[in-house]
Amino acid sequence: MTAASAIPTSSDRSICILGLGLIGGSLMRALQISGHHVFGFNRSAATVEAAVASGHDASTDLVATLERAAADDAVIVLATPVTTIEDLLGEVAAHAPNCLLTDVISVKQAVADAVARHAPGVRYVGGHPMAGTSRSGWAATDPELFRDAMWMVSTEDDTDPSDWLTVAALARAVGALVVPAAPDAHDRAVAAISHLPHLTAAATAAVGAGESELALRLAAGSFRDGTRVAGTAPGLQRAMLEANGIALLNVLSETIDRLLAARDELRDHGTVEILVDDGHRARLAYEAIAGSDPVPITGVVVGDPGWAQEMRRQAHQARVWLG
Repeated sequence: MTAASAIPTSSDRSICILGLGLIGGSLMRALQISGHHVFGFNRSAATVEAAVASGHDASTDLVATLERAAADDAVIVLATPVTTIEDLLGEVAAHAPNCLLTDVISVKQAVADAVARHAPGVRYVGGHPMAGTSRSGWAATDPELFRDAMWMVSTEDDTDPSDWLTVAALARAVGALVVPAAPDAHDRAVAAISHLPHLTAAATAAVGAGESELALRLAAGSFRDGTRVAGTAPGLQRAMLEANGIALLNVLSETIDRLLAARDELRDHGTVEILVDDGHRARLAYEAIAGSDPVPITGVVVGDPGWAQEMRRQAHQARVWLG
């Protein structure tokens, strides 16, 4: 089986999305545009009414939605905060146990552990699109949200290759680039580049606002850009950050150590050279990768012995899977 030949077409599988907020709703809109048969569930009647009014197939009846997914052999996508998934997983196990399950939640090990506890017989391949805004809800959805975004797809030694290709194809169908990774490696990475920035944004916002209203009037690009994610609903932030607590504690500790060293350097020597220079070099390294054309993973036949290990190895070299 080769990666290219195994990618399902838009007519092969229905997609059932549980949760129609920013990410789930944007995915519904993008998949429908790409030709998929997609339907979904949200417990909020207002959200469902807005989705239906926009021409989408949505319901507040979870059991009926899952029974429909089972009848269609749909791919089920969990798109709710990690704190809400345990009850959903129990319903999936009861009403659609043979469906392939994926998710778009920003932590992976916690979700994999929850699936193992509450839906142990369900086939699961995790996913996480690195896309979003500080806004939430159906009104914030955007079918272009995933265009050229990185979409991590869980890649473990025992991952079923056909299931992996199905989930990877879903990501590619909405314009994302696939990054294979193990759940724990993903969680360490996003703790550093996504979850830590939420805390540093919160600290910057709190210190800036605490200084004076004059400070807020004078605030410009560095404050605006550095605090953008602090505008995300606090409950959504906490659900994400606390679910990745161990990895976040590690990078938070390193950050505090660096800031303490910078404070001591400024107090004792009148300079912050070390931290500023380290940060500048790191930013240039990011710009070099982010500004370059994506380098594809090559030489891997999905399903061959060692395919998952080789995918992960190349992904650690900043390569992406393009199918």
